[in-house]
Amino acid sequence: MPEEKRRLRSAHITQGAERAPNRSMYYALGYTEEDFSKPMVGVANGHSTITPCNSGLQKLADAAIAAISAGGGNAQVFGTPTISDGMAMGTEGMKYSLVSREVIADCVETCVQGQWMDGVLVIGGCDKNMPGGMMGMLRANVPGIYVYGGTILPGRLDGKDLNIVSVFEAVGENAAGRLSNQELKRIELHAIPGPGSCGGMYTANTMSSAFEAMGMSLPYSSTMANVHDEKAASAAESARVLLQAIKNDLKARDIVTRESIENAVSVIMAIGGSTNAVLHFLAIAHAAGVRWTIDDFERVRKKVPVLCDLKPSGHYLAVDFHRAGGVPMVMKLLLDAGLLHGDCMTITGQTVAQQLEGLPDKPSEDQSVIRTIDKALYAQGHLAILKGNLSTEGCVAKITGLKTPVMTGPARVFNDEQSALAAILHGSIKAGDIMVLRYLGPKGGPGMPEMLAPTSALIGAGLGDSVGLITDGRFSGGTWGMVVGHVAPEAAVGGCIALVEEGDSITIDAHQQLLQLNVPDEELARRREHWTPPQPRYTRGVQAKFAFNCSSASTGAVLDNF
Repeated sequence: MPEEKRRLRSAHITQGAERAPNRSMYYALGYTEEDFSKPMVGVANGHSTITPCNSGLQKLADAAIAAISAGGGNAQVFGTPTISDGMAMGTEGMKYSLVSREVIADCVETCVQGQWMDGVLVIGGCDKNMPGGMMGMLRANVPGIYVYGGTILPGRLDGKDLNIVSVFEAVGENAAGRLSNQELKRIELHAIPGPGSCGGMYTANTMSSAFEAMGMSLPYSSTMANVHDEKAASAAESARVLLQAIKNDLKARDIVTRESIENAVSVIMAIGGSTNAVLHFLAIAHAAGVRWTIDDFERVRKKVPVLCDLKPSGHYLAVDFHRAGGVPMVMKLLLDAGLLHGDCMTITGQTVAQQLEGLPDKPSEDQSVIRTIDKALYAQGHLAILKGNLSTEGCVAKITGLKTPVMTGPARVFNDEQSALAAILHGSIKAGDIMVLRYLGPKGGPGMPEMLAPTSALIGAGLGDSVGLITDGRFSGGTWGMVVGHVAPEAAVGGCIALVEEGDSITIDAHQQLLQLNVPDEELARRREHWTPPQPRYTRGVQAKFAFNCSSASTGAVLDNF
């Protein structure tokens, strides 16, 4: 760390009788006089037994702490919470998922700033651990590095790989009479084999890959499996790299710039990442003080092809991606094509271009996960920003691989997730319908819950390509199909989605990037005169605070955009 900061803190703690209580508290932790001149390094540990995503983090924290001590630093360990999206899906608890992003960010910022830490190593697994930890790191703006907990290994049944989405889709198949109760139970028992985050290119693996591309995690670290030894070794190396960054005063906002965020978004497009990345990178840019809007995603999408054949819409899992060359191989392809900023600094002290030196010009021919630019799966990215009278601020859709990229159909309107799911499971939704799930946005949910249960039920019922679904809520990274999320303005603030009535004609057009309610303006004006905002679902506690303070999804649903 800078010598002046070390000197000031050492003086604050050790000099004068009035400082004795401060000094005594450090002595109670086992400190000696010489420890006060060492860098104090925060370790934000997301370990918990709440979810498999985080149950394997303690060994990574232990490895990092040991490396910090061996490298001449003092580790100051504190906890961050997590909410399991997979476990909370379809329940009231799902409304706490996005809220937890803000709680985690507050935890990191508060501990780092309150204890005057010289740097921070954040360890997380489940979806919101990543953006929450990064936002806290950027607010504190100290040297920082992100250590991803690692992906899960695939489950296996009858010679086939399984993952968490396999279970959700099996529920839909079971309800449609296409899968027996016994087979559903077998899938349930075999889908999740141990610790690690959900195994496809879902939200956790998307965000970890993006952090690596942004320069805030070590090369290859974002696609390692939690149970493999290289993951703990990478955590230790991350600690050593952080100590050097502290010595060089290389801070988080020195690395996270407009250009490095563009690198991250370019990789998200190339790997076929989660829609949630749009929401989270709007929030990350806000925390970094970087100008980045929802329209920037569309700008990047138009120039970056999809290179990776990964689930949910593709064939492979993150462990396959890792074996094929991982994020560095994709970045090398993009850099050589002029689609990355090679001069961006990384936490290692090297630029992106320097880190990629020596990599082959193309991936190995004995794999089919990563494709070259000239053989891309799709010429343009998959995460499109749609606009129209139903979403004047913009919304997010995965538009690649759709069998029906343009759909006009009657609205089937639901004001909550549970009634929508029941309609699918009971066979009330037919091909050609467009489901509208509303009052599920940042304020309306509150907390913008994910709609994996309804979308998976549609796929399980064989309706994934023939039924559209739009919502002011979010989607899981495991969602695919004709689905449109993050509709803004949301229903709770009087967005046009609140005015949709059963049977109205709606058009979703992936080619024109259009989301349109085919109702005359005069009729919409009449409906608006009779619309009244709903009463808050929560009036106390964290949900009430989130609903009151959060911004639109189009600006990241952050709490401090005043």
